[in-house]
Amino acid sequence: MDLAEVIAGRGPSPTLVLALVQRLPDTSLTVALASGGREHFGWGADRHLAADIFDAVNQNTRATGQWGGKGKAPKIPSYPRPEAKAKPKATKQVTSVAALYQHFQRR
Repeated sequence: MDLAEVIAGRGPSPTLVLALVQRLPDTSLTVALASGGREHFGWGADRHLAADIFDAVNQNTRATGQWGGKGKAPKIPSYPRPEAKAKPKATKQVTSVAALYQHFQRR
């Protein structure tokens, strides 16, 4: 779906496009890019939950003294997760409706 066509009024209604985007699965590339980048692709709620359970089991094993040998305290491995990127501060730009209209008329 071409969003330029939607904005220009020649495609489906913006309400339909918004409804379609909101119904995307949490493992989609669109949601991954909105979450911070391509490294989030495939990371849905189920995968985050599995990673949290993995880390909780490791912490519990360490807390009960079942981790490592006598006198050793090896590092507890954590489930590899995608890194969250820090979002840059957005600068507010004031744009008039006339400027937006002119921008889309040039296409």
